[in-house]
Amino acid sequence: MTQHTITVAKGDGIGPEIMDACLRVLSASGANLVYEEIEIGEKLYNAGVSSGIRPEAWDSLRKTKVFYKAPITTPQGGGVKSLNVTVRKTFGLFANIRPCFSLAPYVDTRFPTMDVIIVRENEEDLYAGIEHRQTADVYQCLKLITRPGAERIIRYGFEFARLNGRKKVSCFTKDNIMKLTDGLFHKVFDEIGAEYPELEQEHWIVDIGSAKLADNPEQFDVIILPNLYGDILSDVAAEIAGSVGLAGSANIGSELAMFEAIHGSAPRRAGQNLANPSGLLMGGVQMLQHLKEAEAAERVRLAWLKAIEDGVHTYDIYKEGVSKERVGTKEFADAIIARMGEAPAILKSRGQGGVWPSVPVLKPRPAPRKELVGVDLFVDWVDGPKALGDKLTVVMAEPFKLAMVTNRGVKVYPDGAPETFCVDHYRCRYLLPTGLKGSPALVAELMMRVAQAGFDVVKTEGLYTFDGEPGFSLGQGQ
Repeated sequence: MTQHTITVAKGDGIGPEIMDACLRVLSASGANLVYEEIEIGEKLYNAGVSSGIRPEAWDSLRKTKVFYKAPITTPQGGGVKSLNVTVRKTFGLFANIRPCFSLAPYVDTRFPTMDVIIVRENEEDLYAGIEHRQTADVYQCLKLITRPGAERIIRYGFEFARLNGRKKVSCFTKDNIMKLTDGLFHKVFDEIGAEYPELEQEHWIVDIGSAKLADNPEQFDVIILPNLYGDILSDVAAEIAGSVGLAGSANIGSELAMFEAIHGSAPRRAGQNLANPSGLLMGGVQMLQHLKEAEAAERVRLAWLKAIEDGVHTYDIYKEGVSKERVGTKEFADAIIARMGEAPAILKSRGQGGVWPSVPVLKPRPAPRKELVGVDLFVDWVDGPKALGDKLTVVMAEPFKLAMVTNRGVKVYPDGAPETFCVDHYRCRYLLPTGLKGSPALVAELMMRVAQAGFDVVKTEGLYTFDGEPGFSLGQGQ
């Protein structure tokens, strides 16, 4: 029997007690697991370790390549970073797989046949965490969507659907507004989807898609989303399926995989033998599937479902008339272990699947022809758009010409609307005459002249075309 060494972190709040319960269940499954424990989370944050993890813990992760992690408490503010995001990005855990399925009639839900897989991109988008304060009024967070990142998660989602017998793949974006970033994600979805003609495919604008998911989740099967939308909607989907506390999460990369619950550390419930370990246990089932311990994973899944079907429930899902026994964390684990090898009658099909695709290998793409055609200068300015535009037009910066000034994306000069509310952060767009190629030296000269004229330039963005197509959006009202 293959022995699997796993890095385990018991986390904060309810983490230690639900992890202990889950490890007992997994050990009873027949899988040959060895656990190597590391310390992470709140204690380390409080000791001044801003990452929440010690350097030696990284060595354990690199050695075992499998991380089973209980929830941790991340302090608010103070410059600390989310450990989850750090681990995901450090090890390239690009795919977050969150199954959300109902356990009706034993757990309340309006959607008794719901069975949705959320496939969330896990490294990019606003979670790049690149933020700046640029003026007294304005704070910025950069949204990054890359073609390689979109290709990997979208192909992984389609492969997951194909391997697990799913019939339909949906994509949610907001590309009617974010035409370049979300537009790229949608474009790649359509390109890759063409290689999977046997699967039904659809795209939703994320706001109406979210409304449809909340109102009728049974119309969805596999949903692929950029990072932020996926984070939010996987919690929504889990809650409408029955409870966020029941959902597990797999984070997959080429070198490491991390498995966890999607819920937090719930410090108010810590140490009371109350917490439901189901979410972390379902992460453990995903871990066994990833380790190709399919039989052990199935034993755990069926025993867990049998305990729920038998009415053995923790406080969060206990309901008079449905539940038969209210139990604590330890007792719930005992009930699952006692049913190992048994199967439920009604819930047997819930949460099936778990064939994991290989990490996609990206094909090289020819580099596009990239040409500099202008620059956006962002300035800190408080005297209004007309005064700004008038002053900028007399700054000699040939061959650049001032094309427009915007405030929070809306054109305010020339011919701006007097009703537009402005703050102290203006984008000043300079363009080159058609056919004239720009250079970094020309941009540097423009910046120098603008600075010499007394302007506070807080940010610049080069404006490029790629194979003749603009790589920048228009201003609203332009």
